Amino acid sequence: MQKNLLIVFVKNPELGKCKTRLAATVGDEKALIFYKNMLKHTKDVVADANTHKYIFYSSFIDTHDLWPENESFSKHLQSEGDLGDKMCKAFEQGFADGYQNICIIGSDCYALDAQMIDKAFDTLQDNKAVIGPSTDGGYYLLGMSQLIPEVFQNKQWSTETVTADTEADLKRLNYSYQKLPALTDIDNEEDLKTIDSKVVESLFEA
Repeated sequence: MQKNLLIVFVKNPELGKCKTRLAATVGDEKALIFYKNMLKHTKDVVADANTHKYIFYSSFIDTHDLWPENESFSKHLQSEGDLGDKMCKAFEQGFADGYQNICIIGSDCYALDAQMIDKAFDTLQDNKAVIGPSTDGGYYLLGMSQLIPEVFQNKQWSTETVTADTEADLKRLNYSYQKLPALTDIDNEEDLKTIDSKVVESLFEA
């Protein structure tokens, strides 16, 4: 049986340091409440995914937060460098630990569910990579069955070109890949319109 690993990149929920684009219109306190609720939602989603999980923190490993430490979850710290460097090091660690198929997600995509994560791992049975494109041109999920360092290099992170440039790398290197359905990362107030209004209200409740 192949060993699957889901890497979850999270930011430590600190006032003024998370969801900054959303905070620009709703304020830092509401943005922090929103992000904490997105973390809870992400935890519930990944708990149902049929894979081991590594939680990678942005600033420090929090041993007393909502993420458990057990046979399904373990906690780690993101490396130094830009986002590409951080993701590449996380994949390197996962492959070094013996996992054969690895996917990475963040905590910004409300529409992502456990079934989609499981589908991504199924895709890696017959492909070297899988991409879950976000509607802003980035991706909400990236998966690989072997380390492909090039996909983490020479990217303008957090721009609309990330998915296209990643696909170009995979085609140039002749790696097989598939794409999942496009979903929306919730980065700003406009993105909230893609979620049911009652759900949005709940995400701003402390």
